[in-house]
Amino acid sequence: MGASRTPPDTALVPSLPKTTYYIPNFISPSEESQLLSQIASAPKPKWTILTHRRLQTWPSALSKSNILLAEPLPSWLELPIIPRMQELGIWDNSPHKQPNHVLVNEYKPGEGIMAHEDGPAYHPMVATVSLGAPIVLEVFEKSEEGLGEAKFGILQEPRSLLVTTDDMYTAHLHGIAQQTADENLGPETVANWDLLGEKDLFADGRYDRQIRTSLTYRDVLKVAKFNLGNSLFKR
Repeated sequence: MGASRTPPDTALVPSLPKTTYYIPNFISPSEESQLLSQIASAPKPKWTILTHRRLQTWPSALSKSNILLAEPLPSWLELPIIPRMQELGIWDNSPHKQPNHVLVNEYKPGEGIMAHEDGPAYHPMVATVSLGAPIVLEVFEKSEEGLGEAKFGILQEPRSLLVTTDDMYTAHLHGIAQQTADENLGPETVANWDLLGEKDLFADGRYDRQIRTSLTYRDVLKVAKFNLGNSLFKR
């Protein structure tokens, strides 16, 4: 990924606040395969089953006070992704200079997540690596009038990296529609169309969804170095 300390200007997503970066082919197909294998081999209790998706939380869930128990991430979530991110300098301004928390979300066709924000528990930046299949992330502006139509769509290809920070983190919501196909895809509807690694795959304007897995890297602000007799993390 080179030695630059900030993501290159060529990775800036047009028409979005200039705090959004998209890099296709951030990891290789073999690295993607290894990650998917590690996810699939995780112990069954690591999966949390939700209504419209399932997820793993590494190294652990936050307490009710948004505190993370200090534990290392498993090596397969660290290497090669975190050093590669650090080469871009995206964690230079975060408290711990690297992510300390990862959510692994799996979306089957027809599954999604309602529009939401990541909130104040984290340094205001999210770095997401996509695996397995593409999906469209819908972006909404915060409004006191309620949720309207999505303002932007970001097409996340397999093996890509999406970085959102600052204004994109604090002033917008994001979600994934619950549908089996994404349609009307093109330069007018996909904010990162010109940055796609394989836009020819979407030349007909649609694709039928397959299983897509995301790795969401964040830096939790509050970290506890000891457990206080487990009382801190009772849920």
